[in-house]
Amino acid sequence: MIPQYVDALSQEVRWAGRQSDPGTSVHTLFFGGGTPSLLTPMQMDQILKTIRESFQLLEDAEISMEANPGTVTEESINGFVEAGVNRFSFGMQSAHPEDLRILDRKHTFSDVLQAVGYCQKAGVKHINLDLIFGIPGQTLQRFQSSLALAAASGVDHLSLYSLTIEEGTPMAHWANRGLIDFPDDDLAAEMYEFAEDYLAAQGFEQYEISNWARGNSGRCSHNLQYWEYEPYFGFGAGAHGFINGTRTENVHSVFDYLQRMSDGREGQFPFSPAALAGSLLSKWDQMQEMMMVGLRMTAEGVSAKRFKNRFGSDLEVIFADQLRHLLREGLIEWINVPERAVRLTKRGKLLGNRVFMEFVGNEVPAGLQ
Repeated sequence: MIPQYVDALSQEVRWAGRQSDPGTSVHTLFFGGGTPSLLTPMQMDQILKTIRESFQLLEDAEISMEANPGTVTEESINGFVEAGVNRFSFGMQSAHPEDLRILDRKHTFSDVLQAVGYCQKAGVKHINLDLIFGIPGQTLQRFQSSLALAAASGVDHLSLYSLTIEEGTPMAHWANRGLIDFPDDDLAAEMYEFAEDYLAAQGFEQYEISNWARGNSGRCSHNLQYWEYEPYFGFGAGAHGFINGTRTENVHSVFDYLQRMSDGREGQFPFSPAALAGSLLSKWDQMQEMMMVGLRMTAEGVSAKRFKNRFGSDLEVIFADQLRHLLREGLIEWINVPERAVRLTKRGKLLGNRVFMEFVGNEVPAGLQ
């Protein structure tokens, strides 16, 4: 179904281009999982050509592509680069076979190094590796080893995620039957704190709860679009978008997506013919969401000036109770460089979800328009 899917995706992009303001510029593209590297370079080229025809794709745009280390070759990487991809993100997860087996990953760490090497040989400067910590049975020493190998691989970006076992998954079934242990939260916290100190010593700057980069040029511009609460389109099956204060969500099934894009539906911007659901967010909803995503940025946090410019309200007034409580708990702090902003403390990074929940479901303040 991949050829039909690429055609449908191109159709959705063209639809959005016709509906958007003329000259709408695009500075980041991100091809996310499943496994976009199952596309051929020719199919990737078709999608990118459609985007260039439909929008003003900036010359220096960041074009990222997620890839499974076991699904790329030197030839395919060269083809993707020729099509325009200039940043790759590989799901390394761990360097150890024991961890990869638990995660049901088929690749090896040698595959990761080979994939990184193909990119470097093709002249790609920006490469990310995803790692997972808190894997059942994973020791601190094994995580430290994986992290050291990843940091030494020559990439300029690392993303570290704590394993969460979701209900209904095979891993949840194994854990409930006692075949594997549930993740140890204390051990996972120890791994995270080690990563903070170790990666700083290796020249990586933490700029978001789960992300580290070598210098500003290594940061992922696309993810910053989310954390800075800026708009983005979501194209394809299961894609989410955020346009004009409206959240969009496409149908999840590839079959349903193909059907919706081929049966003559019109769609009403920003909801494409493939849209499953969506909602217009109130000003108060957007204020809360901006705090949740903005506080993920560990260095800059949420700027009081930027908040005021966007909403016309003072951050310290509108969220006075929440900020007072989080300050008392030692989970956030105020900084004044380069401008006044609130951000997570070292403890707040470990307890981020507790911080974010302070900005969910609050009653609208009296007098807020």
